[in-house]
Amino acid sequence: MREIEVFIDTEEIAEFFFHELVKRGYVPTEEELEEIADITFEYLVEKSIIDEEIEED
Repeated sequence: MREIEVFIDTEEIAEFFFHELVKRGYVPTEEELEEIADITFEYLVEKSIIDEEIEED
């Protein structure tokens, strides 16, 4: 299987969920969106869909 490099941005995930939830009649808080984005990221790591890389500054 070929490996590709994918960058997952939790802010982008939060924005996606915000728009999808608003379309469905929900208005989540910023804190709720951050939690949902973090949970989604952790799920992708746990299922080995992505690998977490720690950025060094």
